[in-house]
Amino acid sequence: MNELFEKRQVGFLIQLIVLSLVLFWSHSYLNHHFASDILLFFPLWHIYVFHTVTVLAIYTFINYRDSNGKTDVFNVFMLGMLLKIVLTLIFLLPWLLSKPQQQGFDLANFFVTYFAFLTFEVYSVTKFLQKQ
Repeated sequence: MNELFEKRQVGFLIQLIVLSLVLFWSHSYLNHHFASDILLFFPLWHIYVFHTVTVLAIYTFINYRDSNGKTDVFNVFMLGMLLKIVLTLIFLLPWLLSKPQQQGFDLANFFVTYFAFLTFEVYSVTKFLQKQ
């Protein structure tokens, strides 16, 4: 495998794991103290695994393409975002079909983390876009 690919991938993976653990810990802490009596549809760890896997998959594909000399990083990123939206809808489909009673907490738990991971992902991918 390409040495540049591996170096960037390992660095990104460490950052992603640290971000995921810090966000998960703080999110669990806040839920425990402020929403412990509320039954949530999705456990927090499901949400964090989903976001971690999707962000890692998109970054890995972009890193692989860039390491092999392909310069169409923006197009790949936009395609990855479209795929991520479709996967988000599939992930949320059981919740949507169940006609949930407390919609606000479930949506907040999912989309606050969604935008936190999206911010990190965009920040990481802009490094590739700045080279062009």
